[in-house]
Amino acid sequence: MIKTSIALLTAGMLTLSSHANADISSTVKLASDYTFNGVSQTQDKPALQASLDYANDNGLYAGTWASNVDFGGADDTNLEWDFYLGKYYQLNEKIGVDVGIAYYTYHGDSASSDYKYPEAYAKFSSTSKLGTSEFNLWYSWDYFGLDVGHTIAMVAHTFEVAPNHNVRVSFDRSISDDSAKWTWDGKSGYNHYRVAYNTTWKKFDLELALEDTSMNLDTADTRVVFSVSRTFNL
Repeated sequence: MIKTSIALLTAGMLTLSSHANADISSTVKLASDYTFNGVSQTQDKPALQASLDYANDNGLYAGTWASNVDFGGADDTNLEWDFYLGKYYQLNEKIGVDVGIAYYTYHGDSASSDYKYPEAYAKFSSTSKLGTSEFNLWYSWDYFGLDVGHTIAMVAHTFEVAPNHNVRVSFDRSISDDSAKWTWDGKSGYNHYRVAYNTTWKKFDLELALEDTSMNLDTADTRVVFSVSRTFNL
C-alpha cells in the first residue's frame, strides 16, 4: 500500500498536471525552528523548507515536501522528504472534509531509511461568522518504522481579528499504542498547545507562534517560532 501511494503520487504529478482545471504551485519557507507537534526537529535551529503541489478542481491533490532536520547526538540524519496524496470534499457551504495518506522519509545517516513510515489522515473543517473550526486525526501503523501505532488528534479554531490578520488556537494530543516501543519523555502520550498569528505582506505569508507541550524536554519546551513563506504558481 505504501509503494502504491508513492506510485500514484508520482503518476499524478506527471500526468494530471496537464489538465486545464489543475494548478501546480511551489512554496518556500524559512522558519526559526521546525517543530512537529511542539517538538523541535532541528535542535532549536532554523529550517529551510519547500514543497511542490498539484491540485485539481475536483478536490484531488498530491505533493511532496522537504526540510532540513537534526535529531542530535550521533545521528547524522539531515533531511526529511515527505509525499502525500489526498482528496478534499466540500460537503456544503460550511463543512469540508480532507482525507489522504502521507509517507515520511529521512536521509543523511546509515540508519535514516529505517525511520520511514506511512500515515493516514482525515481533517474536518467548519466555517461560521466566528471563524473556522477544525477537528483533525492522523494515524500511523508503523510510526518511525517501529511497527507501533501512533495517533494524533487535534482541535483548532481560527479567528479573523482584522482583514488579513488571523489568530489560530490549537490543541493536539499524540498517543503511542505501545509504550514498550515508543514513548515521549517516558510517557505514552503528551499534549501540545499552540497560538499563532498569521498575516500576508507583499505576497509573503508571515506567522508568529507561541507553543508548548506537557513534556519536560529541552526540545519540547515553551518556544516562539517565526516563519516567512512565499508560494509560486507554476
